[in-house]
Amino acid sequence: MNKQITVTSPLLPPLEEFIPYLQKIWDSKWITNNGQFHRELEEKLCEYLGVKYISIFTNGTIPLITALQALRITGEVITTPYSFVATTHALWWNGIKPVFVDIDSKTLNLDPEKIERAITPKTTAIMPVHVYGYPCNIDAIQEVADKYGLKVIYDAAHAFGVRVNGESILNYGDMSTLSFHATKIYNTVEGGALVCHDEKTKQRIDYLKNFGFAGETEVVAPGINGKMDEMRAAYGLLNLKHVDEAIMHRQNVAKAYRVALKDVEGISFLDDIEGVRHNYSYFPIFVDETQYGMTRDELYFKLKDNGILGRRYFYPLISDFSTYRGLDSASKDNLPIANKVANSVICLPIYNTLNNEDVERIIEIIKA
Repeated sequence: MNKQITVTSPLLPPLEEFIPYLQKIWDSKWITNNGQFHRELEEKLCEYLGVKYISIFTNGTIPLITALQALRITGEVITTPYSFVATTHALWWNGIKPVFVDIDSKTLNLDPEKIERAITPKTTAIMPVHVYGYPCNIDAIQEVADKYGLKVIYDAAHAFGVRVNGESILNYGDMSTLSFHATKIYNTVEGGALVCHDEKTKQRIDYLKNFGFAGETEVVAPGINGKMDEMRAAYGLLNLKHVDEAIMHRQNVAKAYRVALKDVEGISFLDDIEGVRHNYSYFPIFVDETQYGMTRDELYFKLKDNGILGRRYFYPLISDFSTYRGLDSASKDNLPIANKVANSVICLPIYNTLNNEDVERIIEIIKA
């Protein structure tokens, strides 16, 4: 029987490199609350990502929740239905109404023209997602935001290390959030981060993620516990040393898929964008049933029967889940492109230890 090939596999630092870090933690007995490795990881991430201020968290969802709190967002926020549910859950937990807008058929990100049409007097912000790490139309989104006085919070969970013309994608908008979950290109097992652009905002974020404490006896806001511990911070420091090599391997896998599948009728995929430093965090393909002769789900289960565990990211749409289905903006008539994409996508396996033989096995099944 063929071995199982999962859609992703975590980037793991060599165990022998991790043990000395653990020894230092054991010796210091400082395992959380802004320890040495926590502070060092924030510094190293700023350097690597090309940002001025970053605050690291215990997972990737709490930064979304905290960003909304830090910017005092209320009312309605325009966002995408084509993402992981955490994007919209963060709004719901803050008592904010999500307003879904359709996506662009080429980038799969929020369509800026449709954003403007969805703005009401209750709209206070836009929360776009750099889906699969492909940059949103940042200039057009900012133009709309400036015109109507709206904040922009980017969910950049997929976009670790992505740059546009040499500039970090994280430097756009009012804030950007990251996920360091085990499935991401860079991980701290579980973790995340919130990027901002000034020291005062960074201080407010740090208060909010530590119960609102501004000192031993002073609480300045109803904060949450979002701190990252020392073990995961150390793990993250090590993974920073290996992430570039992992991205290069993923790039080679993506190239192999593109070369092999470019002439397969009914199968399409996203190409690299000129001027963008991609991270190859996902490799989605899109199945045209009429041309390919098989539905997306038929191909998905055929791959699964052969031990290849692709994922239908992002299906169903967030707007199809029971929590959000009753919203006017969740109507399928309002989201035709997002529905079409969600019903045709399969993300193929891509990770730093995926070997050529397994890539060929995946390709041959799709071509057959």
